[in-house]
Amino acid sequence: MRLSPAPALDPSLAGSLVLLHLAVVAGGLAWLSSASVSASGLESIRCRLQGTPRPPAFSQDGDFVIGGVFSMHYYVHTVDHSYTSLPEPLKCTGSMDSRELRFSRAMIFAVEEINNSSYLLPGIMLGYQVHDSCASVPIAVKVAFQLANGLDPMFDTGEQCSGSATVKAIVGESASTPTISMLRVIGPFGIPQVSHSSTCACLSDKKQYPTFFRTIPSDQFQAAALAHLIRHFGWTWIGAVRSDSDYGNNGMAAFLQAAQEEGICVEYSEAFSRTSPLSRVQRVADVIRSSTAQVVVAFVSSGDMRILLREMERLPSPPRQWIGSDPWVTDLDMLRFGLCAGAIGFGIQRSVIPGLRDFLLDLSPQKVSNSPTLTEFWEGAFGCVGVEEKVCDGSEDIQQLQAPYTDTSQLRVTNMVYKAVYAIAHAIHSIVCEERENSTVNCDKNLNVKPTQVLERLRRVNFSRNGYQVSFDANGDPVANYELVNWQTRESGKMEFVTVGRYDASLPPDQRFDINREITWVKNSTQVPVSVCSESCPPGTRKAIQKGKPVCCYDCIQCAEGEISNNTDSSDCLICPEEYWPNAERDLCILKTVEFLSFHEVLGIILTACSVGGACLAIATSTVFYHHRTSAIVRANNSELSFLLLFSLTLCFLCSLTFIGRPSEWSCMLRHTAFGITFVLCISCVLGKTIVVLMAFRATLPGSNVMKWFGPPQQRLTVVSFTFVQALICTLWLVLSPPFPIKNLTTYKEKIILECDVGSAIGFWAVLGYIGLLSLLCFVLAFLARKLPDNFNEAKFITFSMLIFCAVWITFIPAYVSSPGKLTVAVEIFAIITSSFGLFFLLFVPKCFIILFRPEKNTKKHLMEKTSNDIRY
Repeated sequence: MRLSPAPALDPSLAGSLVLLHLAVVAGGLAWLSSASVSASGLESIRCRLQGTPRPPAFSQDGDFVIGGVFSMHYYVHTVDHSYTSLPEPLKCTGSMDSRELRFSRAMIFAVEEINNSSYLLPGIMLGYQVHDSCASVPIAVKVAFQLANGLDPMFDTGEQCSGSATVKAIVGESASTPTISMLRVIGPFGIPQVSHSSTCACLSDKKQYPTFFRTIPSDQFQAAALAHLIRHFGWTWIGAVRSDSDYGNNGMAAFLQAAQEEGICVEYSEAFSRTSPLSRVQRVADVIRSSTAQVVVAFVSSGDMRILLREMERLPSPPRQWIGSDPWVTDLDMLRFGLCAGAIGFGIQRSVIPGLRDFLLDLSPQKVSNSPTLTEFWEGAFGCVGVEEKVCDGSEDIQQLQAPYTDTSQLRVTNMVYKAVYAIAHAIHSIVCEERENSTVNCDKNLNVKPTQVLERLRRVNFSRNGYQVSFDANGDPVANYELVNWQTRESGKMEFVTVGRYDASLPPDQRFDINREITWVKNSTQVPVSVCSESCPPGTRKAIQKGKPVCCYDCIQCAEGEISNNTDSSDCLICPEEYWPNAERDLCILKTVEFLSFHEVLGIILTACSVGGACLAIATSTVFYHHRTSAIVRANNSELSFLLLFSLTLCFLCSLTFIGRPSEWSCMLRHTAFGITFVLCISCVLGKTIVVLMAFRATLPGSNVMKWFGPPQQRLTVVSFTFVQALICTLWLVLSPPFPIKNLTTYKEKIILECDVGSAIGFWAVLGYIGLLSLLCFVLAFLARKLPDNFNEAKFITFSMLIFCAVWITFIPAYVSSPGKLTVAVEIFAIITSSFGLFFLLFVPKCFIILFRPEKNTKKHLMEKTSNDIRY
């Protein structure tokens, strides 16, 4: 049988490719015999097969033949080549994988079921050639050549190939690496290959593998599902092991990318294979034992996983939560490893294939003896191989055999084989069969079907079998649909697979993952294990990455002042809005406390009491003076100025009340202007009294008539003039840049101070400066009058009062500038009240004392005496 190349390839090129692969990969199976030129003008090369062809494990002739390749063994016997004779054929060694044997028998079952079908390929007999690749790339390549070229000992590469390949399509291989190698051989000739178990995401690349299909989802989906699973349970610190193969390396690469997107960190990532030196496997086991990650993700094939777990069992190992990929986490043979109890992973949906179990168990002694493969399985399953005391005699009961071959309770990948055969059958059916008007199906078994035709029809298959939909997307992949499988231990101590959830990639992202049963974890616990590099940072803190370590290893740092984090494991803290401040836990922004000097707080009550008390004393004094207005001491002290002074002191005391309470636009303008005008009025009156005292004693000098120039009209004019100047300053201040209320957010970070901004600093300091100027002038004049007669020396009291006044306001300036918040207002009120009391006590209390308690001294005669021993006022 000759190979028919795809139309896109030149026949001579196709033949050259076959020769190249034969010579390089398959160990020199072709030998150049002779060359000639055919009638068509093309050079004809006669080739002869060398070496021994590999017979199929199972075969059956038919109208259309389907190939099958499975890894029924995992080891190949290797020999040293002497290069003096032809190399011996590669032989499989080791025990047979009865699970893979079940896959191959499921293919045969599907073919026989189709051959007996009345609706699918009626009247057509499908044949099959099922080979054992031994999970070996060289053998898989050799099988691929055999399935393509057949077993004719001689073939001519120069002929115009009018026939077709030996097989129309191939089911297999079980592993990704052998599948890739096979595709390199058969792909250029358009032979479709439908795999039941090759999950490498790289096989979805249609540029490299245009003839590849699979009934099992790509590892791209499984990797995303595993990353989602790990993130779901809060594991951010994991270990990773993989098979050192296309399956493991590509699958782990896809998983690590998905894990990184989910914020998962990997402590270690180790690769090994069953062909690795024992020291390599031991090193991987030691890394797992010594790691701090409690969760281990294993993207490993079943054969590789057995080797690792055997090594893990050799020495005591701390319990680990295993997360498995599909090949081993749903392999019944792996349940014997107790250290994986509680393992979870995604597997293909469990299915039911009616009639399969009966077919598998239908192994008569004749069938077994006629098949070397079944004989090897039988002898290995019943332990009668190479044992003299026990020889298989056909009396063994396969019904009682407990082995993966006979266990059909977990048909997962087996169903993928079943669907692959049916997909190929449907593709061939669409080529050779047509439905007539009477709903009958007519099929032409003599039609020359080319593999490229099957390839084209495979892209469009869409059918349902036993309730399972079969179709392929543009990449040749099916819809990803997984079951979440958990290894749970029964009360009897036997482990079993339990489906605890599902993952459906066809659903929206937030609906794909679902857990519907309780999961049993490592050590048979129902408590989800914890696997983190660092404990979660509570709200109020942020993560600070530890230097030189992955992002999952961090310290928890409390948020800075003014910042919060209201989520667990926050990477950054958020700055609170301007009028908000963090609470004590720094996980919530709350409104800042609004602060101002109010009438309800202790300081405000004290200052209010002092202010009202001072005003009451001034009013009481006015009452006393008015009641004794005709007395000598009142008349001698210029009663008009005294009453005006008492009135201004009352206003000074009361103006301090405008500084207390919530600042408003009107209160801010009133407090400073009222303060400035009332104090100037007060100082003007004191200044007037001082001038009167000086003028009065100057008038006693011979020839002096100075008093006529400073009589009551002039005194009134002086007071009005000085006060008018201050009123003018205040008016300009209010018109140009008046004071206004503000929220002070800078003095205290954690609270808002409501205060009055002076508006114009020049206006504010001009008001204070004018008061200070008048006070200084009054102090100087009173100081000049200090040596006047003692009994009438009011100038001394004015001097002391001005000294106190100036001292208060001089100390006020630094205190006002340095006091924070509402204390600024308190300092200003204190200065107002203190200076007012200073003036009141020094100017009026001595006089009231004489009026009320020493009336005998309230006479003109006493005031005119020049006795230094009398009371001074």
